[in-house]
Amino acid sequence: MAENPRDPSYSGEPEQAHDREKLVAERRAKLKALREKGFAYQNDFQRRHLAADLVEKHEKTDRDALDLNPVVVKVSGRIMLKRTMGKITFANIQDMSGQIQIFVADNAPGKEVHEAFKHYDIGDIIGVSGVLFKTRTDELTVRVRELKLLAKSLRPLPEKFHGLTDQELRYRQRYVDLMVNDDSRLLFVQRSRIIQAIRTFLLNRRYLEVETPMMQPIPGGAVARPFVTHHNALDMELFLRIAPELYLKRLVVGGFEKVFEINRNFRNEGISTKHNPEFTMLELYAAHTDYEYMMSTIPQILLYAAKSALGTTKLTYQGHEIDLAQPYQRLTITQAIRQHHPGASDAVLNDRDALLARLKELNIAYRPADGIGGLRLTLFENTVEDKLIQPTFILDYPAEVSPLARRSDQNPEIAERFELYIAGREIANGFSELNDPAEQAARFQQQVKQKEAGDAEAMHYDADYIRALEYGMPPASGAGVGIDRVVMLFTDSPSIRDVILFPLLRPEER
Repeated sequence: MAENPRDPSYSGEPEQAHDREKLVAERRAKLKALREKGFAYQNDFQRRHLAADLVEKHEKTDRDALDLNPVVVKVSGRIMLKRTMGKITFANIQDMSGQIQIFVADNAPGKEVHEAFKHYDIGDIIGVSGVLFKTRTDELTVRVRELKLLAKSLRPLPEKFHGLTDQELRYRQRYVDLMVNDDSRLLFVQRSRIIQAIRTFLLNRRYLEVETPMMQPIPGGAVARPFVTHHNALDMELFLRIAPELYLKRLVVGGFEKVFEINRNFRNEGISTKHNPEFTMLELYAAHTDYEYMMSTIPQILLYAAKSALGTTKLTYQGHEIDLAQPYQRLTITQAIRQHHPGASDAVLNDRDALLARLKELNIAYRPADGIGGLRLTLFENTVEDKLIQPTFILDYPAEVSPLARRSDQNPEIAERFELYIAGREIANGFSELNDPAEQAARFQQQVKQKEAGDAEAMHYDADYIRALEYGMPPASGAGVGIDRVVMLFTDSPSIRDVILFPLLRPEER
């Protein structure tokens, strides 16, 4: 019969604490007996093969061919299923690549070893040596000659067919989630492949990958509230970075004309299905380009990543069919509002008092000091962006809310800036870089005034960055791409927590 002890608390089913502790106590007793024999946590088994590699190579090999030409293997992994039938036992072990079946019997590796194996638990980690054969049902199996217990599992795994279904427990105990949920393992493998594809795309185009400080004396590169820390030896206040932008542009000044970084940013903001306080961003900068260059480059990055990691450019996200290969729509903020929010007429959009009244009517919070551009943006973000399902570039951002972006030569009230929306959320933000040190200094000073007026997200004045610009920065463009949101899109994940291995959670209640 199949031996598959479970802990129903993983699936949200009621269970008395003493029942759960009883299972753990039984396993601890087994470990104690192993310690007394000197067999606990051995480390003298050297694995030579992975389960999936063996299955791929030999699953089509004829049964007689395996018997005539024995294939000797050494595999190790976690016991996921065990079926004992008298003098024989079948089990499935799982390693990083997948699962393979093993066969243990009284005659090999021996009655004593087999008897001990019968008492091993689901979740125990073992190493086995043996030869491959095919069962009557043609399943590739390892006929075990030697077997060792490498690590004892003291806590029972969730039942195979129920799995770890409590969503918060999946986030909090990701190690269990990865053991028992194939979909979770595949998702994070895909995440790794997506990031690798993005890196490959940029390296192939002569971008240089760099690393910039995560602890900074001045938080900059974005409008956000930072996390604050203290360096004891230097007795100075430091900030976890909210963006690498100003350091990457220092490198452009220094002559690294195409640079990128894929790394963590930290913002002291609320948590939602779209926001985690620490998140992964791609930022890239290219000298002698403008924001039109970035608007052509970002779709190429997404196309390359989708083809490389998923093998397709057509995605389904929460019921919406999205084709990354189609031309991306371009709309100004006002065009997008008119298209998706019919209640906002030209008369409303061009009158500050009317905009304020509209925002109050809709109970939307706004910054009282904002001009028409800032208020339009607030209306857009709260009534339109979630409707932008197909890839859409939003243009003509107000210069007043774009303190690092170059103003448009045609209209100095707006910046040469875009944001890319897919599936109702922002995926990327980019612009032509402001390389005039005098204007950048004035923009910083305006941010300082906003901070003094109580805006906790406003920028600091970065004198060293102004000094860098005074050496001369070539015309350039840059963009930031939310890696977590790209992975959400590519894997049809509704929450950012689904695609972060260890998302931030409230302290566990004990």
